[in-house]
Amino acid sequence: MSARIILIAKFRLGKIVSTPNALDQLTQDDILLAIQRHQAGDWGDVDEHDWQENELSLEQGFRLFSVYHAGSGVKFWLITEADRSVTTVLMPEDY
Repeated sequence: MSARIILIAKFRLGKIVSTPNALDQLTQDDILLAIQRHQAGDWGDVDEHDWQENELSLEQGFRLFSVYHAGSGVKFWLITEADRSVTTVLMPEDY
C-alpha cells in the first residue's frame, strides 16, 4: 500500500499557461506536481527571504513565485499573478 499525501489548495491559480520552452523541457508529471505544491503553499527551492515574501504575498494578495526542479534536475518556475488570474510555468531564461 502506498502512502498518499493530501495537499490543500491555499489560493486560486486562474488560467494555467506555460512557455513553449518549459513544455519542451518538462514532463507533464513535473508540471502537475509543481502546480500541486505551489497551490498548497510549498514554494519549493526558494530561499528563506523569498519563502517569507510568498507567505506575505499570500495574505496580502501579491504575486506568488515558486522554484522547482524537474525529475531531470532542470530548474523551473511557477508564477501566479497578484489578481490570481494566471499561473505561468516557465524556465528561468524565459523571464
